[in-house]
Amino acid sequence: MHETRPLLMLDVDGPLNPYAAKPNRRPAGYTTHRMRPAGWDDPRLRPLRVWLNPGHGPALLALPYELVWATTWREEANVWIAPRIGLPRLPVVEWREPHTAGGGDGVHWKTRQIVEWARGRAFAWVDDEIGDADRDFVAAHHPGPALLHRVDARIGLLAEDFALLATWPGRAEPEPSPR
Repeated sequence: MHETRPLLMLDVDGPLNPYAAKPNRRPAGYTTHRMRPAGWDDPRLRPLRVWLNPGHGPALLALPYELVWATTWREEANVWIAPRIGLPRLPVVEWREPHTAGGGDGVHWKTRQIVEWARGRAFAWVDDEIGDADRDFVAAHHPGPALLHRVDARIGLLAEDFALLATWPGRAEPEPSPR
């Protein structure tokens, strides 16, 4: 059966891991995890500190979307992140290298591939690095509805973010102003 729900493209660092919070001030509801994903597997390096909210997995699964990882964690999001917040294995947007700032036009390096991956299907994208150039690019190159929702990397996903995502699916109206 062909999937008809909109896609929800999920970044990890920022929305799920509020990495930009004060280093010694874990946000309420989050737990601390020490991880060694690729690039952190050298025993001379301290493990990566990741803050995750175990309530985010059930809240994401309750949304009317097909969830997709859109993160530099790639497949490792299924290994390190998903089990800790209660998500199943999700499809992954595989990025072409290198991860750069984009094409010099202010468009984030992920944006073109997210539009390509969606193939015209309605999608919401949750990331901490979305800007106006990304919204303009999607409006010009994606024929279906799209919600580009910027999340503050100091606080991660909040109840109001989930409320917006729950009420948006597939609507063509623009997103409210970023907080």
